[in-house]
Parts: sequence; C-alpha cells; structure tokens
Amino acid sequence: MNHSHQKVPKEIGLDHSLELLKEGYYFIMNRSEKFDSRVVQTRLLGEKTYCLIGQEAAELFYDTDKFFRKEAAPVVAQKTLLGMGGVQGLDGDEHRHRKAMFMSLMTKESLKEIQSIVKEEWTRYLEAHEKEVKVFEAAKLVLARTALRWTGVPSHEHDADDWASKLSPLFEMASKVGPKHLKSRWSRVQLESRLEKLVKQVRNRSLDVERHRAFYHVVWHRDENGELLDPHIVAVEILNLLRPIVAIAVYLDFIFLAINDYPKEAELAKQGYDERHRFIQEVRRYYPFFPFAIARVKKDFMWKGYTFKKNTMTLLDLYGTNHDPELWDEPHQFMPKRFEKWEGNPFDFIPQGGGEFDIGHRCAGEWLTVDIMQVTLDYFLNHVNYELPKQKPDYRMNDIPPIPGMKIYIKH
Repeated sequence: MNHSHQKVPKEIGLDHSLELLKEGYYFIMNRSEKFDSRVVQTRLLGEKTYCLIGQEAAELFYDTDKFFRKEAAPVVAQKTLLGMGGVQGLDGDEHRHRKAMFMSLMTKESLKEIQSIVKEEWTRYLEAHEKEVKVFEAAKLVLARTALRWTGVPSHEHDADDWASKLSPLFEMASKVGPKHLKSRWSRVQLESRLEKLVKQVRNRSLDVERHRAFYHVVWHRDENGELLDPHIVAVEILNLLRPIVAIAVYLDFIFLAINDYPKEAELAKQGYDERHRFIQEVRRYYPFFPFAIARVKKDFMWKGYTFKKNTMTLLDLYGTNHDPELWDEPHQFMPKRFEKWEGNPFDFIPQGGGEFDIGHRCAGEWLTVDIMQVTLDYFLNHVNYELPKQKPDYRMNDIPPIPGMKIYIKH
C-alpha cells in the first residue's frame, strides 16, 4: 500500500520525562489517543523519541533491518535493570549466538524441573511460616531459592534472603529516582562482583559446580569467535537468568489479585491445565508488567509515510498493545476465555516483548514465566487450604512495576 509522505505527530516541549514518571503505563497510550496515531514523537531524557503502539508497529519494531538494540537502552536502565553487555543489548550474529545459549537452557526437562523446584519451595515456605503470608514478599524468597537451585549458582542455604533482597531492587527500583534508584545500582554492583568472583573460581578450578546447570554453561560459553565471555559479561548474563525469575513475584501477586477480584474465573481455573493456562495468560495481558521495549533506528527509512531518522530512540508500548481495542474485544475487561481463540501471534500479545523466540528479541524466559505461574496457581487452588481476607489492594499505574500487596491466610 502506498502512503504519502507525512510528518510524525510531534509533542511540543523540551522534555517529557516527568510526564512519563507521572503517567507510567498510560504514557504512550495517552499520546496515541491524543494524536490519533500509532506513531508519536516526543522527547525523553533530553532526546527525540518515537513512541509506537499496536501489532503492526510491533512487527516493525522487531525488524532487525530497521532497529538495533546495542546500547539502545538509556544508561540508567543498563546500570540497574539490564546490566552492561547483556543479551538484550546485542544485535546480529552476536545476539543470535548468545540467544541460542539461553534458549538451549529452556529444554522440556529443565522447565519440568523448575516447576518441581517451585512447588517444593512453596511447600517449604508455607511449612515454616505462620498464618498470614504477604504474597509478594514470600514469592521473592521462594523464587530466589528456586532460581539459585535451578541455575546452579553456588550459594549457602542461609544466603537466599540476601540474594532475594539484592535481586529485587534490580526490577523494583530501577525506574525510581533518588535513593531507591541508587539502591538498585548498588545492588547490581554487589551482585555482579559476587558472581564475577565465582566465575573466576570455577575457571581456575578452585570451585566445582554441577556441570548440567545453567551457571556452568554460561561460565564456559564461547562467543561467535570462539572466545570465553569476559567474567563481567558472564555475571550480567547470570543475573539475566536470576533477576527475571525473582521478578515473576509481581505476576504471582497479580494472580492473587485476580483470584480476589474474579472468583468465578478462579473457580473455572481449578478445573484443569487449559483453564489455568487461559487464566494466567489473561493475568499477563490484563495487568501491567513491562511498560515498553526500547530500540534505536538503524538507518533512515519510511513506514506508512512516516520518516524514521537514524539512531532515534524508539519505545514500543507493551501494555498499550495488550489493551489495544483493535486487537482485543473489551480490552479493559478480565476475560480468560478470550485465549480459547488466540492464535499465538508473536506481535499482538506482548507482555514481555514481542517477536520470535529463537532468533528474535522475544523474552527467552517467557515459557519459564508461564510454567512458574501455572504451577503456583495449581498449587494454591488445588493443594493449599487458604483464604483471602477482605482487602483493598492498592497499586498505581505510575509505579513500575506496580505491586498490589496481596495477603492470604494459610489454614494449617
């Protein structure tokens, strides 16, 4: 289809970073609605930025001929959430090779194992704790223990609390300003330093680790040129396994909010795997998790009449695409049934990013996320005697990520 040349709708003003902090997950949606456009230009962190929303925009965004990821994210994100030199910021052969390493860890056997570990760790946690459980806090510890066991990172039993308390600021506080942001940076520095020491010990044979575990594979992984990764990069990539597993605590908190707010749907989810799967997918679509993905324009190009200029920072609205009325019937209603007919399009349902799994930039841990949510939902719905006390969960859409703070009472 031919599109005549047109200017990208442009938001006036020197910078809109403060509005992003105030509006949170609605930032791109608000501008898309205001300008009635799937592409809007604004200014963030002092630079020109394109904002995209919707399925077609997602297909464009993940076209590696048009966008690149290498150092695309602002330094504040690299210093907290992502780390410097990790797989999310790579392109081309380097990205394909590193991504293949991650995908090789997601075998059916290893995903089955992590489900067993999660169940064991929930059982262990509930046996050791009194009646009231704060879901998010409990989940962080359960998932930190799970992540350490599954990856094979050398750690002592009593270290799990410390790991949980240092891993959670990487995603809880990365978008904050002031002391919380500094805590997020400091946590990353400490964890990378700790992991680098372990990498060096394994490589000089002074520390023995299980050879079938992810930690061993990443330590001895060779890049596309046959070279071992720098110990710092290994530390970053190990954190790219540990951090997202612990971050699933946000989704687990939302699962209990959904059970609380939609009891009929939760009752249906008791019936079987497919019903639970649809419930989980709707939790991931309906509630906020990642606000947007970040890339930069590789070279000048034209799309739908709009000119995209080289090196411009570009955000794809993940939350907004998951609530796009052009893609979803009644997008602001919680309806797991909608996933009976979903065809698995890699660009319309993008809670953790879009694109293809193996070669694209779609989150390698998405299967793992769904499995952990599935086993947790099944465990609590069908194997744990608990009740939800009356509560008014309060989460704000300008908190990234928002934490509903659900509580449950365990009946021993």
